Amino acid sequence: MHFKIAFIGFGTVGQGLTEILLEKKDMLVEKYDFHYKIVAISDIMKGAVYDENGLDVKKILDLVKTGKKLDRYPNGVKGMDSTATIKETNADTIVEVTFTDVKTGEPALTHIKAALDAGKNVVSTNKGPVVKQAVELLDMAAKNNVHYGFEGVVLAGTPALNLARYTLAGNKITGFKGILNGTTNYILTRMEEGMSYDDALKKAQDLGYAEADPTGDVEGFDALGKVVILSNVVLGKNLSWKDVERQGITEITREDVEKAKAEGKRWKLIGSAEVQSDDSVKAKVWPEKLSLSDPLAGVCDAINALTYYTDELGPVTIIGPGAGRRETGFSLLIDLLEINRKSTEKTVIKKVA
Repeated sequence: MHFKIAFIGFGTVGQGLTEILLEKKDMLVEKYDFHYKIVAISDIMKGAVYDENGLDVKKILDLVKTGKKLDRYPNGVKGMDSTATIKETNADTIVEVTFTDVKTGEPALTHIKAALDAGKNVVSTNKGPVVKQAVELLDMAAKNNVHYGFEGVVLAGTPALNLARYTLAGNKITGFKGILNGTTNYILTRMEEGMSYDDALKKAQDLGYAEADPTGDVEGFDALGKVVILSNVVLGKNLSWKDVERQGITEITREDVEKAKAEGKRWKLIGSAEVQSDDSVKAKVWPEKLSLSDPLAGVCDAINALTYYTDELGPVTIIGPGAGRRETGFSLLIDLLEINRKSTEKTVIKKVA
């Protein structure tokens, strides 16, 4: 497939994907017949530029990495806002990576709907729209014969959703349990090594794992959003934020950590959901003391892990990075390659017919 890509938002994740596309360009063509042009970028801070014939992305990266605005790019149309970029450019695929309020889903939700209505594929790493309207957005995509991909919303480039959707196809997944937030896992790892909570949090902030306001991570809101997504997309339910019990790690003390060690256990912030006998779902985000024999207990530092409970294979666990500019950028490539695979299959079917 020959993609014409427009970026809505061009922060670290968008730049990470662009670097991967540049570095792997020849391999993507040779192995997957994947061709692309980046035709437009619109970013509220960096400006906007559009060239229907394709932008020189090396020049684009040089500009943004030196703090320059996109209006310094030598060619193309400048100044288009996000809506115009989605609707009025020749892009067929929108990469939506804006800074978005996870609770309202905006502005990503509006961008995604506009793109799907315009008959354009969307790939995004924004959790908010998936938490609020995953089913509706997937229905919109199907109705308009386009693709909406969001692999990166749970474990970044570690393919949690595709694992359930494809590799575990044929299994009935009855629940899941996982370490869904790398920041809290990093803090708990440092506390087990002897740090206080405050010192471990400060270290996480220094390394860029935690924000200046870490509430979303340490109070469990980030993990809660991922529990909602997994429950709705993988288990096929219809949960909202209020349906998930939540407690963060702020009340865990050094004494609690030492006591767990003495018991042969380890504290983890766990997000889980289990389908009940009446087909309802019990979902929560809660600190748990895990036995060291539990696969999740050995996952330390800023690494995430997720166990699916299946009828044929029993528990299946995937472990990998749950954040990072390149890792999250890679999740967008996963979705683009899925669109490419589907397009290739359709082309083959047409030729056979």
